[in-house]
Amino acid sequence: MLNISPEKIETSVDKEIFENVLSINKVKKVHFKKIRPQLFKYTLLFIIVILFLPWTQNIRSIGYVTALNPDVRPQTIQSVIDGRIEKWYVREGMFVNKGDTILKLSEIKTEYFDPDLVKRTKNQLESKNSAIKSYEEKVKALENQIISLLNIRDLKIQQLKNKLAQTKLKLQADSNEYIASKINYQTAEIQYKRGEELYNQGLRSLTELENRRVKMQEAQAKMIAAENKYLATLNELQIVEIELNNINNEYQEKISKAESDKFATISALFDAMASISKMEIDLTNYTIRNNQYYVIAPQSGYITKAIKTGIGETVKQGEDIITLMPSNYQLAVEMYIDPLDYVLIDTGATIRIQFDGWPAIIFSGWPGLTFGTFGGKVVAKDRFASVNGKFRILVAPDESDHPWPKELAVGGGANCLALLKTVPIWYELWRQINGFPPEYYKLNNTQDSKVKKSNKE
Repeated sequence: MLNISPEKIETSVDKEIFENVLSINKVKKVHFKKIRPQLFKYTLLFIIVILFLPWTQNIRSIGYVTALNPDVRPQTIQSVIDGRIEKWYVREGMFVNKGDTILKLSEIKTEYFDPDLVKRTKNQLESKNSAIKSYEEKVKALENQIISLLNIRDLKIQQLKNKLAQTKLKLQADSNEYIASKINYQTAEIQYKRGEELYNQGLRSLTELENRRVKMQEAQAKMIAAENKYLATLNELQIVEIELNNINNEYQEKISKAESDKFATISALFDAMASISKMEIDLTNYTIRNNQYYVIAPQSGYITKAIKTGIGETVKQGEDIITLMPSNYQLAVEMYIDPLDYVLIDTGATIRIQFDGWPAIIFSGWPGLTFGTFGGKVVAKDRFASVNGKFRILVAPDESDHPWPKELAVGGGANCLALLKTVPIWYELWRQINGFPPEYYKLNNTQDSKVKKSNKE
């Protein structure tokens, strides 16, 4: 009874007659002014109870579906060389296997126009190899020549040394002979003078004096001949000594010239070897370049978009031609968080994800009541900010949760909810009012080990 009517029941009902009626008494006793304090008390109690309920702190972020491994993410295929498109072998949306031909290019650089460029380079390489063999043979011949000159020089030196020794012995013999002849001449001269004195005294005849003069003249002639022989031998000894001194210079000059020719040949040999190395590099490059005229698929996947189109269009080296989405990949989500929240999310943290196209009922503070979201685990986070000023977080599927939809496509949107520490609601309200960041916490060792084990699996 709200008691809002102007007609009061007390004025129209006899109280004594209905004094024992329980319902009338209850209606009479019930009054809103008496109920209001109790209602306020219970409401306040209810609010206090709610304030002490647990609330899971979280960080909201917009993310995008991507591939977990970098090698299976969407990629563009470039041309390794400059060329002109001649023929297409694929169309957009087609599935290609690894190694399938995507398109054919033709050459646009003048230095590669020659169709027999590889063959001509091989011929030049063979000619250079023959030149190297000739240089090697010439080096061997010069080495043999140097060895021969050294041997001849040694023999000549030994020969002259022997001749020098013989000449010295001959000089000694001629010297003795000259001394002997000189002594004989002196003796003959003394005998002649003595005979002349005796002849003047009349003790010797003229004939004896003349005989002694003849003997003296013969001894003088022998002495002069011995002296000439001695001087000739001495001159011969000096000539042998000069030849011995000149032989080293003579053959050293020849050996030096041969060595100079040898080193010049070796230098030419090294130049030829360097030319061969360069030609081999050019030959390999030409061969590889011929194979680059066909652009092939680096891995199996779907052709998504042709960036270059048509026939005859020029393609520069490293320029994007077509995009490819690999077929065998594991999904992940890229989410971006503010620098203020960077330290709050660590590897292994739990993430709840709502994918575009999959309806969900989300209670951010009570993840247990949330419906339609999928679980994820943080597997990596960047150590530097992205161009948007935020940090990128990579989230992989949580193996302990139900699997992600197979219909997800790379590039789709995702609303991410990073779950942090559980706190009372009053604390969360106080934190929000004061603008404080969520609580920082670390996973315990047991959780870390579980996360690592799940990542390995």
